[in-house]
Amino acid sequence: MIELSPDQVPVLSPWFTAGPPVATALAEHAQVPGAGRWWADRPVDPRAIAVSCADHLLLRGEPTALAPIALTAFAAHYVQAPARFLPLLSSAFDLLVPWERMAYVYRVPMSPPRPPHGVTVRRLTSADAPAMAAMGPDTAWIHASWGGPAGLAASGHGWAAFQKDRVLAVACTYFRGTTYEDVACVTVPEHRRQRLALACVTALCQDIAARGHTPSWTCSRDNRASRLVAWTAGFRLEHEYVHYFTGQPARHVAGITA
Repeated sequence: MIELSPDQVPVLSPWFTAGPPVATALAEHAQVPGAGRWWADRPVDPRAIAVSCADHLLLRGEPTALAPIALTAFAAHYVQAPARFLPLLSSAFDLLVPWERMAYVYRVPMSPPRPPHGVTVRRLTSADAPAMAAMGPDTAWIHASWGGPAGLAASGHGWAAFQKDRVLAVACTYFRGTTYEDVACVTVPEHRRQRLALACVTALCQDIAARGHTPSWTCSRDNRASRLVAWTAGFRLEHEYVHYFTGQPARHVAGITA
């Protein structure tokens, strides 16, 4: 596939009219400098496109325009694609795991809960990048869609619960679109069950609504904790779908012989 430059990215609407809110938000967010990348089978009048951000991938168009080898760069990705792409994906990778997902939209505005004594919930600023980085590798996924902790801290799209200079929980716009902003959150393990993530999420949702956008939320069907935070924060189920986790390139695609 050919990587597209920003001026080559096609008009979004024909490609993402259907599907969960996160799809359009991801595609739009991938145009933020340093956040994601766009690919196509050809630069003019593409028949198939791929949009990647963090470890997520969207595929749209006609799979017959692509060969399995064109997808090898997307190993270990979470792929959202129409069912017609499944034979191509199965041929390209040695593993393809379906993952049932639930997509929510913010419907019931909630007030942030009062944080515990000594904890402050506020918007992240660029000065908070070291504190974000100090959360550790297990939480690094939260800023992956912004290119790292500095990108998220400077974006204006993150809220965190601080105890002095330490980040205990953070919620952010993971994928920012012009209609939907898809929300993600994480709490350090030793401070869970204190409603810190909820406080960050509700503050962030107020911020998103003030921008004239709608918060959305996606999580695994099996992630009961995430579903509970979403419901408590005012999100309601809108859509269910499946995305697929890819393994390594298949041996015949990667050119490996026994």
